[in-house]
Amino acid sequence: MSDRLSVSLGSVRLKNPVIPASGTFGFGEEMAALYDLNCLGAISFKGTTREARYGNPLPRIAECGNYGMINAVGLQNPGIDEVIEKQLPMLERLYSGPIIANVSGFSVDDYCYVCGKLDAKERVSIIEVNISCPNVHNGGMAFGTTPEAAAEVTRAVRKVTNKPIYIKLSPNVTDIVSIARACVDAGADGLCLINTVLGMRIDIRRRRPVIANRYGGYSGRGIFPIALRMVNQVAVALNRQVPIIGCGGIETAEDVVEMMMAGASAVEVGAANLHNPMACPEIIDRLPALLDELKIQQIQDITGCCLS
Repeated sequence: MSDRLSVSLGSVRLKNPVIPASGTFGFGEEMAALYDLNCLGAISFKGTTREARYGNPLPRIAECGNYGMINAVGLQNPGIDEVIEKQLPMLERLYSGPIIANVSGFSVDDYCYVCGKLDAKERVSIIEVNISCPNVHNGGMAFGTTPEAAAEVTRAVRKVTNKPIYIKLSPNVTDIVSIARACVDAGADGLCLINTVLGMRIDIRRRRPVIANRYGGYSGRGIFPIALRMVNQVAVALNRQVPIIGCGGIETAEDVVEMMMAGASAVEVGAANLHNPMACPEIIDRLPALLDELKIQQIQDITGCCLS
């Protein structure tokens, strides 16, 4: 792979900007049966919590035609101990590039416990902290909905790990810029945005919500313009202070270039993996020809070219 596709997330170098998003790629084992994972820029593995979780009741997926899907999986995962003992070693055997550990929690202590455990794992290059989780000690309001709560989590995990911390931001807020700034001021090394948009579907024949949990996270093609706008807003406000990973509705190489022009240093591909398991390698294969068409020599040079 040509170096023209390589990008940097701070001190972490990626051979290309394409990263499978957490929750859409498991721990890589299933995808490794389809293609060589080493073509990827990095891998963000399944969101991990302190304890094992089964997740929300079924049904927890709702189709949205060609525009995406709604999920309320509920952070189903085997818990941090099993991830460290079984899943991470398996992923290390399958993949030699940067590994991003996605972390979730329901209290500040939860986040610190999981991040502290991951700090000792040499092959984890970045810890991605998902603050879209409900704070059980604050009436269920998500950590990522106020600058104060987002900063509290960021400061706490900063104390327990020396690894780069990227905070994954929720779009379900009034002012994402103030939350992004609070995270950076509290010690975040980078940001990832956006997470899913809260959505709903109704079964009109049964006259009830499709998802047992009523609401869920809307992802896929339909949220791309929202994600692009929020990435650009944050990038403009922070003026390249930290790297941004752009996420939300990315399905093509053209989407990657557009997201990077908006201000992202790399991207995460999420829902596209679920309807096309070859989405990531296909995007990577298409990028060199697209750069030729656009007369772009190095892909990293386009990051933030639309900040003004």
